[in-house]
Amino acid sequence: MSGTPDTTAGPTAPPAESGATLGGASGGHRRGHRRFWSARRVPAGLLALAVLVIAGWFLYDIAAVRAHRPGMSWRHELARQLAERQLDDVWVLTGAAVAAALGLWLLVLALTPGLRSVLTMHRAHPDVRAGLDRDAAAMVLRDRALEVAGVQSVRVAVKRRRTDVRAVSHFRDLDEVRKDLTAVLEGAIRLLGLARPSPLTLRVRRPGRKGR
Repeated sequence: MSGTPDTTAGPTAPPAESGATLGGASGGHRRGHRRFWSARRVPAGLLALAVLVIAGWFLYDIAAVRAHRPGMSWRHELARQLAERQLDDVWVLTGAAVAAALGLWLLVLALTPGLRSVLTMHRAHPDVRAGLDRDAAAMVLRDRALEVAGVQSVRVAVKRRRTDVRAVSHFRDLDEVRKDLTAVLEGAIRLLGLARPSPLTLRVRRPGRKGR
């Protein structure tokens, strides 16, 4: 989080639970802070393999015809089906829907960055880009939260739009524990060096039955 964070009080919590939502500096999409783009190796490889097989199949058939050999029966059957079937035929519509769905899927893969598990970090050097895995960031925040007195257990989920922290406190006043956790986690998030730190959502409660 950079600058002075905005604080928005959450809904009234029951006596055994205290919570708050803290918004960090959301900012805009600065240049150089764009997300990492996935290479999409598996979809690209599958598409290339499919194109290679189909092109090789047609090339072999054309070469056979050029060599005065009979063409493959599937090509004659395909030509007959395309000539006889109407555009409103159920199989034609099904094939068109499947082709459109595959094309839309490929467009989505091409236009979206992917790699949602990698968080973009500030660029200390214009030629170097750094990223931090979400699980690693969550582990760092969890370890820092466990250092706060009164915290028994912590669950951290670093998401794209927010960082959810759920803590269980077995002693001390909940408001005091929440205040200390907020200060510690805000400092830890700043030290992560993220380009766009997500707002912190913190909830502290007492252990349930059997220590849960």
